[in-house]
Amino acid sequence: MQIPGISSQDPLSLSGASQSALGKDAFMSLLVTQMKNQDPMEPTKNEEMLAQLAQFQSLEEMSELNDNIVGLAVLQQSNAVLEQLTSSSALIGKDVRYVDPETEVETWGKVDAVRIDDGIAKLQIGGKNVPLGNVLEIGPPPAA
Repeated sequence: MQIPGISSQDPLSLSGASQSALGKDAFMSLLVTQMKNQDPMEPTKNEEMLAQLAQFQSLEEMSELNDNIVGLAVLQQSNAVLEQLTSSSALIGKDVRYVDPETEVETWGKVDAVRIDDGIAKLQIGGKNVPLGNVLEIGPPPAA
């Protein structure tokens, strides 16, 4: 049995996993097709059409808002890494008191270099990688 008005060339037919989600164009095409093929004796009410359009508009705005929030989070993360790098690079060549990450002992040492490792600034002090958060004091070590 063949149904008039429906074919494999129909823009609403979906094939493959990449087309599994309806986009804006598919929604508008579906709405137009719905209007063309409605029963003339019982047409869709204007309120129903407006409700569908309003729901779609809300969904689209939420999607855009979500994209903006994700972009903001990425930007904040990048800024945090840059801030750590800026703060820690100012310590190169300076003496610092820090908690050794391996022994948990407070020690003094001179910062030789800085690097970012998994988003955390690490200072190279005497061949050890010390997280910036382990620094307790900056300045000359006390005279013994």
